[in-house]
Amino acid sequence: MVGIRTRLFLAFVVFVGLGFYFLVDWLLDDLRPRYLEAMEESMVDSATILSAIAEKQMKDDAIDVDGLRAAFTSARKKRFSAKIYEVTKHRIAIRVYVTDTNGIVVFDSEDGKAEGRDYSRWNDVYLTLRGEYGARSTRTDPDDPRTSFLYVASPIRKGDEITGVLTVGKAAGSVNVFIQSARRKMVIGGVLAGLVVIVLGFVTSLWITRPIKKLIRHAHHIRDGERASLPNLGSSEMRMLGQAFEEMRDALEGKQFVEHYVQTLTHEMKSPLSGIRGAAELLKEDMPGPERERFLENICAETGRMQEVIDRLLQLASLEGRKELRDVERFDLGNLVTEAVENTKPAADARGVSLRDETKTPVFIEGERFLVRQAVVNLLQNATDFCSRDDTVSVHLRAEDGSAVLTVRDSGRGIPEYALPKVFEKFYSLPRPDTGKKSSGLGLAFVREVALLHRGETSIRNLPDGGVIASLSLPAAPDTQ
Repeated sequence: MVGIRTRLFLAFVVFVGLGFYFLVDWLLDDLRPRYLEAMEESMVDSATILSAIAEKQMKDDAIDVDGLRAAFTSARKKRFSAKIYEVTKHRIAIRVYVTDTNGIVVFDSEDGKAEGRDYSRWNDVYLTLRGEYGARSTRTDPDDPRTSFLYVASPIRKGDEITGVLTVGKAAGSVNVFIQSARRKMVIGGVLAGLVVIVLGFVTSLWITRPIKKLIRHAHHIRDGERASLPNLGSSEMRMLGQAFEEMRDALEGKQFVEHYVQTLTHEMKSPLSGIRGAAELLKEDMPGPERERFLENICAETGRMQEVIDRLLQLASLEGRKELRDVERFDLGNLVTEAVENTKPAADARGVSLRDETKTPVFIEGERFLVRQAVVNLLQNATDFCSRDDTVSVHLRAEDGSAVLTVRDSGRGIPEYALPKVFEKFYSLPRPDTGKKSSGLGLAFVREVALLHRGETSIRNLPDGGVIASLSLPAAPDTQ
């Protein structure tokens, strides 16, 4: 599938390429006429000056061409070197002829080859004798446009009367060298300009699509359940789109969040409420004191269970609704683990479980100390709850690839394979080995949410030789050794 960046870039290249092609083609087609116009303009000046000189040399109302003949004979013999851009000129390359009032050639600068001929039908002579602007273009080879000659005429006057015509001719092919040079430069310039525009188009496509790519990655992070903040999308419409996306996400998540928690809370409350209701109904009847005491204890136990579920659920709900850390501080995770072990040890000792703190090196992290501590306590409590008497729980901590990795190992009987993918889900719990009762199923879910909020990871697996290892990996502080 072609991405939007590629499509934008290809469309830009096609449109700009076509635009440059037609522009350069139009300029090249228009180049030769512009050169010929410039040449004709200078020939008009030349013809006018020469006709004025011829007027000054008239004798007895007749055109005296001897002066012109001598001047051109001398000019053709003269050698010079004129560097005109890329062309070096060594001799004159114009033709001049003069006709009388009848259009008969009386002078031809090309060794008089046309003298005596009737040019009265040629446009340059015909129109000029009638007081109009006379010019023509004639090919020496009708089938070859490169043999075209351009002729421009100017009247020779005596007073107000036209007594003859002086025509200046020049090969149109003399501008071909200049045209080819200009064509080459225009093509090279067009190609270079096109390349520059293509590069700018590529950069522009990157600039346009970069916020879109960021927004796509942000959506993928959300899809994968990560705690992702809205990336910097600039101050354009893309930022407005991102904000609208976040608002839609919050609205959808909020709706799903409420629906999910209402359903799960209702489900979890059914069992203790049923127990409390049943015990209360039985207490209405006369019964021995010991039985009454047992039912009252059952009511208290179920009420406590409900309270624990509600408290933990509120705590987890508050955590899941957050997108970023708040009270961030830098602390030694090793010291925090030691504190958590000391607080959990009495409960472990009461169960006959040996709890060992084997953290040796300090590993610093940056985060919310309270949340991390609660996550560590939950891991320790979960491990000790699933151990039997004389089992062991050990805690290890190490720095690895920029992360602080905390592992909790126990020598218990392990987790059934079918349950491994579900242990971090809310309200999923297995029966304790000593009592057969289940917990709220929110402890490991809380650990997972703390890890996600800190951009970390959690995992749990069975050990080959028995027991379970649970790990909590959090980003280490930048200066952790």
